[in-house]
Amino acid sequence: MAKQPRAIIVIPARMASTRLPGKPLADIHGRPMIVHVMRRALEADIGPVVVAAAEEEIAAAVRDAGGWAVLTRPDHASGSDRIFEALGAADPGGDFDSVINVQGDLPTVAPAAIRAALPPLALDGVDISTLIVPITDAVDRANPNIVKAVVALAPGMRSGRALYFSRTPVPWGEGPLYHHIGLYGYRRAALAAFVRLPAGILERRERLEQLRALEAGMRIEAALVDTVPLGVDTPADLERARAVLAPA
Repeated sequence: MAKQPRAIIVIPARMASTRLPGKPLADIHGRPMIVHVMRRALEADIGPVVVAAAEEEIAAAVRDAGGWAVLTRPDHASGSDRIFEALGAADPGGDFDSVINVQGDLPTVAPAAIRAALPPLALDGVDISTLIVPITDAVDRANPNIVKAVVALAPGMRSGRALYFSRTPVPWGEGPLYHHIGLYGYRRAALAAFVRLPAGILERRERLEQLRALEAGMRIEAALVDTVPLGVDTPADLERARAVLAPA
């Protein structure tokens, strides 16, 4: 096993959203959503946290809350491209050899889930880490919005190599299906290589960016966690997040 990686957490955020415009600044009990995500990342306590902001309004909100923000180009095609630009600005000397990408619309993400993305990056040959949760709801098995990760996990294993990702319920037959959580860890060199790759054939077909890495021969290690964080994409999701995060 390689040495424990030195990690920085980068949270990409942009105001443009088809179903919930301006969602990074959506109020959740007096704080913008992006500040809630930042706080969860700080609680993970695995390295510094920087928000990769597409707009100055987001950066200002983060700074007002005492956080670290880097302003990035607004026209990036993906969060991976945005975090790569922010990483270069935040750590130009390359002090951190790994970066954890936490989506800016996960205000309920557990700090333990963020931490779980780091240990797989210490395994020999791993380029990218991600998270999975067993699917327990039959409706979710067939839902194309629930991305499935194909991972061969024997009983007791807490991580395994991701062989494929799909919107269909694969693999066939009896046994567990795994819900993929779009939180990633990258070895720095792997992120630099990934953002230079053209979109993959299967990536375009499934509309899943991580398939670009698999097509290019990169190894993705998936760590098993206990819960799926609530992603906020719609006004209804925002209300659910407010309910979850309501003060006791």
